[in-house]
Amino acid sequence: MKAIILSAGQGRRLMPLTESVPKCCLLLDGKTLLRRQIETLADNGVNEIVVVTGFNHQVVEEEIRKIRGISVRTLYNPFYAVSDNLGTCWVAREEMKVPFLLLNGDTLFESSTLTQLLSSERIYPITLAVDRKGQYDDDDMKISADGEQLKRVGKKLNMDTVNGESIGMMVFNRAGAEHFVHTVERLMARPDDLVRWYLSAIDALAVAGLVGICSIQGHGWCEVDDLDDYKHAENAVSSWPEPCKRVESYIIDLSKNIRRKVA
Repeated sequence: MKAIILSAGQGRRLMPLTESVPKCCLLLDGKTLLRRQIETLADNGVNEIVVVTGFNHQVVEEEIRKIRGISVRTLYNPFYAVSDNLGTCWVAREEMKVPFLLLNGDTLFESSTLTQLLSSERIYPITLAVDRKGQYDDDDMKISADGEQLKRVGKKLNMDTVNGESIGMMVFNRAGAEHFVHTVERLMARPDDLVRWYLSAIDALAVAGLVGICSIQGHGWCEVDDLDDYKHAENAVSSWPEPCKRVESYIIDLSKNIRRKVA
């Protein structure tokens, strides 16, 4: 499966840490956010990753050059400074012609979290990974769902209807990918929508009955939006199992093959 990681933004709420370093290249317990995501994706059998870059994209590209054992490439969004992640998805729309996994560049998750999403029964063209908690604040990307069907997603939903939050990760089958690209293109045709979140497209598709949910409750995840999140994430990731078994085994097999050829 292909994964697309949206990592074009600077992460201004993490200043001064992100003054010259893109958010996805911040270190957490010795590894960048991006490397942690890639290792966890590889651990779940994802074999192609596209990282959509923007702010100081050269830093991201340098980090990717250090990663071995999985196909990772970048796609530059030249409009990152004047658009939100809906625009980033528009730039990446040609990569969305096959089933794919879409995730925010600041969402971290343990391997079992992604396993839960990918192994779930997906009866809708698009499936959103969601979690639940006792109460939600203004910054949460809240959802309203009826059973396994997503009804709405957004930060400003009526709190009486809210029963979960998006964790910033979702999977599309081929039909879901087509619907998503069409909706992104339609929204981007309106100048005022340049600064919208891509989840506004998911919200529109949910209203059309095309989006389901998968609960990952009980599995570890966190997002890194601000300095408090960053401190929380440092503690969280240190307690998660290392997710790089597939990458390591690939490298071991590759080195064995090289030694055989040299011999």
